[in-house]
Amino acid sequence: MESGMINLGSSLKVPYVQELAKEKFASVPPRYIRPDPTKLHGVSTEEIPVIDMQRLLSDESVNPELEKLHFACKEWGFFQLINHGVSSSLVDKLKLEMQKFFNLTIEEKKRFAQEPGDVEGYGQAFVVSEEQKLNWGDMLFMVALPTHLRKPHLLPNLPLPFRETLDKYSRELKILAIKALEQMTKALGMELEDMTMLFQEGLQSMRMNNYPPCPQPCPQPVVPLPNAFIVNVGDILEIVTNGIYKSVEHRATVNLHNERLSIATFFSPKLDGDMGTAPSLITPENPAIFRRISMCRNITHRITTNK
Repeated sequence: MESGMINLGSSLKVPYVQELAKEKFASVPPRYIRPDPTKLHGVSTEEIPVIDMQRLLSDESVNPELEKLHFACKEWGFFQLINHGVSSSLVDKLKLEMQKFFNLTIEEKKRFAQEPGDVEGYGQAFVVSEEQKLNWGDMLFMVALPTHLRKPHLLPNLPLPFRETLDKYSRELKILAIKALEQMTKALGMELEDMTMLFQEGLQSMRMNNYPPCPQPCPQPVVPLPNAFIVNVGDILEIVTNGIYKSVEHRATVNLHNERLSIATFFSPKLDGDMGTAPSLITPENPAIFRRISMCRNITHRITTNK
């Protein structure tokens, strides 16, 4: 595919939350109020699985960390990853550059605004109707890898420090993701090729979020460990693993007094093909429970419907 030819869907134009937040509401507009989120009843942050990447990559013949990873993906659908090898200085620099971007004037940020019919850019994703609830936050969403799919007016057009930092971060996250997928393959007893052929040349997109202070915040269910990444299994891995690993719904929360920044990185198989359960996990006793699907159609559906 040529640069700029990929389209991951669209999102309706809505007000920028950073601008709304300047009005100092006593309560947020009704469209931004959601039903109480599902809570992890009786679960403390300390109970959420923590996986040590250094231990996971050890050469031990029996690796307890691999068993912990398998359990986390099967029973929780997400985990915290520590000692992942991505330097804290790089993450801190990226946070700083993100903050600078969201601190730009609205006119400067509009240079990166979502274009009609395209979900990539500055705005809100997943808005498909005039009635649906909205997130109390703005985002900058873009494809990062492969580089030839980057929209010229987005990542290549960012201020140089932001562009270089985001480029380096995206490449390090890809290396980390491939390592994590290889360990999941080992834990599942899959053929390595079943996983690598899907993700090695796959799509990486990034969503940078800004959540202004909110007068009606939700409680924060999970406080991540310092320098840890939260890793979600997601729908694609649930399909690839034939339901052994679980995809769980997750939603960001906001804060009463403080602005919150986050960055989510999404890894998907390459778009020019279909996908389904890994052949090495299918047996007469365990047939595939998912149909093979078009990868491009699946990603577009998930991005535009937030599912």
